[in-house]
Amino acid sequence: MDGMNHEEAFAEEAREEVRDQESRQRRRPQKGHVHIATAEDASESENESSPLIGSAQSMRGERGQHKRGHSYQKAINEPWTGAHGQGDRPWYKKPSVYWLLPSFFPFCIAFGGIIVPKTYLIQDLICRDLLSDRSTRDPTFTFSPIQPGGGNPQCDDDNEVQQKTAMFSLYVNLLSGIFSAIVAPHLGALSDRIGRKPVIVCATFGAFFGELITIIVGNFPDKVSINWLLLGYAADGLCGSFTTSMALCFAYASDCTAPERRNVAFGHFHANLFAGIAIGPIFAGALIKATGSLMAPFYFALGCHLFFILFTSIVVPESLSKERQLAARERHDSEKAGHSRSWEDLNILKPLSILRPKGPGSSKQLRRNLFVLATIDTMMFGVAMGTMQIILIYSRKRFHWDPVASAGFLSAVNVCRVTALLLVLPLLTRWARGPTASQSAGHKGSDGLDLGIIRVSIIFDLLGYMGYAFTPNGPIMVISGMVAALGGVGPPTLQSSMTKHIPADRTGQMLGATGLLHALARVVSPIVFNLIYSKTVATFAGFVFLCLGSIFVVVFILSWFIRSGVYLDESPDDEPTEEEAEPLAGFAPSATAS
Repeated sequence: MDGMNHEEAFAEEAREEVRDQESRQRRRPQKGHVHIATAEDASESENESSPLIGSAQSMRGERGQHKRGHSYQKAINEPWTGAHGQGDRPWYKKPSVYWLLPSFFPFCIAFGGIIVPKTYLIQDLICRDLLSDRSTRDPTFTFSPIQPGGGNPQCDDDNEVQQKTAMFSLYVNLLSGIFSAIVAPHLGALSDRIGRKPVIVCATFGAFFGELITIIVGNFPDKVSINWLLLGYAADGLCGSFTTSMALCFAYASDCTAPERRNVAFGHFHANLFAGIAIGPIFAGALIKATGSLMAPFYFALGCHLFFILFTSIVVPESLSKERQLAARERHDSEKAGHSRSWEDLNILKPLSILRPKGPGSSKQLRRNLFVLATIDTMMFGVAMGTMQIILIYSRKRFHWDPVASAGFLSAVNVCRVTALLLVLPLLTRWARGPTASQSAGHKGSDGLDLGIIRVSIIFDLLGYMGYAFTPNGPIMVISGMVAALGGVGPPTLQSSMTKHIPADRTGQMLGATGLLHALARVVSPIVFNLIYSKTVATFAGFVFLCLGSIFVVVFILSWFIRSGVYLDESPDDEPTEEEAEPLAGFAPSATAS
């Protein structure tokens, strides 16, 4: 391998071993087994660099490689210790979540900063068009001029305006969600093959273009119809939308973080998101007051998106090593060569097959775990995304909050959520699992801490949404939101648990599948919740939150069907060597089941 640099040498070695592994698999029958993590696993992991490559290391005699394990197996099972070819990089080229977080935070501020202005802009433009239409049909009808972002009580108290605003919110979420559902899993799988950075940048371009459209519509309402906003949401969806950007950031974090600490790393990104939602509205409110224009936050958001694109492209190191990318490309090419194209390839739900793994290493309990985790994660995400605008519309109707008051509500709620993610979750994880060990136990499935966090977070969400339904005044509304915010530790733990059930080289594929489910939730949940709200707002506006409470009851029951210590083991199943047949003293073999 003279003339090759370090990464190219490992990449060439990975190619040889992929071909060698495929050749061995063709010569022998496959035998499936599922690993159930035991106490012996934990002890054994302290003496291994990566427990998932134990079977690969036992094959060393076949090729005479007694001093090192297979680079292919290491490439897909040691992402958190620094994949081959990255360990000798200078500090500014070593991937870490702390490289991505500084650029992700302004992106989240922009996301949070435009929630309230965009909701008010849509409602005021709809009200303006509706009242203008009424005056055209009835010359005796008069109304005060509608100023976007100004106090417009005639819009707040009009049930038809409320209904049309809810329906328009449904349409834009439907449009963005459908396109995002189609492209999200493909972008996730693509990031396994070409790296995380280019796909993250691609997903951000949609948000950038969407804000351009919003600025045009908001500045020229007499010349540009509000329906042009649909184009912006469509572009956002075609690029994957915000949900795909989050999933890709989680994939980046998975490459850099041990499974035991992955819930904390994911929590950092969730904390950035909700800190952005907390700080963004305050900053947006200050911009609106300073400039007297509702459009000022959208210019700021445009700049934040551009900064995220440039910083990620130029400064952030790629987390996925070349051999990891090569391993994923080899797997992808092998799967493509194994079957001809058919109508099944057009099935947008096909990427969800990773939630039902079959073959060596899989089991019924593994499939049940992944199905239940994905169901809980999707339903909780759907509730969060489907009710965000409803909560603002509901509070504006009940308490006549202006944009500044609504921004204060969002800020108080999300400060509580960020505190839970940045303080409570890391401290709880450190207390339960101890300080970071020098060697990771690897992918061992969910543990008792994961399941406990998930169940407690569901209870907090349930209490908060019940408070929304029966709140008598503004302060109780804020307290209910803060209680629900404590449930924010659940989503990062759910997504972390899902990645701990599969090998490292399928992380992007798994998070792409969750991106698909999140996109579908963005389609279904706004339809259901906005329809419920629009039909019940005139009688009991809080009825929609009672329906949401029933969802949390269902997912709490489902959480008891998850079993800890179950994971997919894809280690090669060759005949045992002498080393494998005689385990080290004091270490019992892992429990297996056919």
